[in-house]
Amino acid sequence: MYSKYAVETPFIDYFWTIRNIHAPIFEVANVAKNVPDFDIIHSPSTGYAGFLASLLSYDRKKPFILTEHGIYTKERKIDLLNTDWLVDKRLFFQKDIGELDHIKNLWIRFFESIGRFIYKASTLIISLFSTAREIQISYGADPQKCIVIPNGVDVEGYSKLIEKRPKKTPKVITLLGRVVPIKDIKTFIKAMKIVCDKMPDTEGWIVGPTDEDPDYFEECKNLVETFKLENNVKFLGFQNPKDIFPKTGILTLTSISEGMPLVILEGFAAGVPCVATDVGSCRQLIYGGLNEEDIKIGKAGEVVPIANPEELAKAYIKLLEDENLYKSCQESAIKRVNTFYTKKQFLDNYRKIYTEIKEKWQV
Repeated sequence: MYSKYAVETPFIDYFWTIRNIHAPIFEVANVAKNVPDFDIIHSPSTGYAGFLASLLSYDRKKPFILTEHGIYTKERKIDLLNTDWLVDKRLFFQKDIGELDHIKNLWIRFFESIGRFIYKASTLIISLFSTAREIQISYGADPQKCIVIPNGVDVEGYSKLIEKRPKKTPKVITLLGRVVPIKDIKTFIKAMKIVCDKMPDTEGWIVGPTDEDPDYFEECKNLVETFKLENNVKFLGFQNPKDIFPKTGILTLTSISEGMPLVILEGFAAGVPCVATDVGSCRQLIYGGLNEEDIKIGKAGEVVPIANPEELAKAYIKLLEDENLYKSCQESAIKRVNTFYTKKQFLDNYRKIYTEIKEKWQV
């Protein structure tokens, strides 16, 4: 295989790539031997978790439910295309324009293949929104197995935070998420530069762990310093969202990939409109899209293109300057989450599925 496909790559790199791709598979197989008995196995993703569930389902002859919160294969592909630990060592004249390095291609094809294997092993494949279902099918999932169950949140618990909100909308834009490239924190910082030039008393809070990618965190801090935003943009680390929402004017997500972000629904329940990039189910959550009733509720914020700080800033300023628009978005957010995305609806759907599948397999 090396002689046929990768002679331009050092053999030692090829050897360790093949070994590192397959080593976790055998580790997962060993884990499978020690899993206690069960009636149903349920995995939250494809990848290694889904592979373990597939092995157990085949071996124990038990049903396997797969729920993908994000499309794992797609997200790994994004990671691999952007990673710096996979170095293309070909010389310039060995490369064709747009052609991927064979080593990087091996990793991508591995996760695509394991995804197809898991889809085939699944009894039922659940996604959180209709676009995700279509992506699953494009990656090899059987359409007959694919259904949609939206996320649900503790609306009762979060709604108690509404009364804690100040009468005047806080000029605080909060990004709740890990400080990693897929969340595109840098675009948020650039957008905050534009906002602060016009509204100097606005703050941008980045709430989430910073230790997952220390190099990226350093780059983000350097960007804040370059823009002289040290008094406006703050890295708060991990926090309880319930402490943050009452002090937040706008919730934001600037990610380049998402599934159905629970944080948007939690923010809605707490009375916080959202500005998000057009990824995953963000458009459906903010503008409505489940059905006609959902669309009629109206928009609960704004949706903007990926990696576009100008459009982000424009949306932030528009919401913070127009009190009537803000109130309208806030009311839509609260109504939408209470109508379609409650924790009870979510749990009832899963209880029904578990009961039906268990009964069917026992027959």
